[in-house]
Amino acid sequence: MSEETKKQETMEDFMEEINASFSNFRDDDMLIWDKLVQMQEDKTEFEVTVEGIVKGGVIAYVEGIRAFIPVSKLALHYVENPEDYLKKTLMVRVFEADEQENRLILSAKEILKEKADGEKLDKINGIKVGSVVEGKVESLQTYGAFIDLGDGISGLVHISQISDKRIKSPKAVLRVGDTVTAKVIKNEDGKISLSMKALIEVPEEKEEEPDYELPESEEISTSLGSLFKNLKL
Repeated sequence: MSEETKKQETMEDFMEEINASFSNFRDDDMLIWDKLVQMQEDKTEFEVTVEGIVKGGVIAYVEGIRAFIPVSKLALHYVENPEDYLKKTLMVRVFEADEQENRLILSAKEILKEKADGEKLDKINGIKVGSVVEGKVESLQTYGAFIDLGDGISGLVHISQISDKRIKSPKAVLRVGDTVTAKVIKNEDGKISLSMKALIEVPEEKEEEPDYELPESEEISTSLGSLFKNLKL
């Protein structure tokens, strides 16, 4: 076999190895994207480390794929300095996975919101019917007043439960910012109903005793005299 034939075979073998490697790489790449799409559908939570800062967000890597986390998806609050998140570990979900566009977007916000909502619901469920609470009027509506009870929890005092007197509008009795005390009359499906009227003390009506007229002494004597007069001994 000539040297030229050996070189040709060697080149062909090399190209086959390159093609095989590229094919395997492509297959692996497709599997990764399929996995990412499945993770998005399953809302899988996983950790990533912020490796870089770019305009509008931060960069992390998932299975070797470059991922972008927008500033709006980093936290529940507005993030003024994304640089503060550099090298920090975040719990995230796949928000968007598009292999054709080579776009992988992650989000931490949904996880944080669900956690906060769960903690809030636990606090709401801890407020028992019949308990007395204090809060500030945060808004007035035609149908009642919303009371801020703290920890992001609000309760509604329906207009019929504001006063023991009939009122046309909550504004006739309350102002935004007023501190009020109310009784919890319902706590269902995360909604709290309050009553201010239930705490208004209604004065008890005293029973009127009848007036007794004491007879004059003469009348008493006469009456007794009449009794003895008719009595035969």
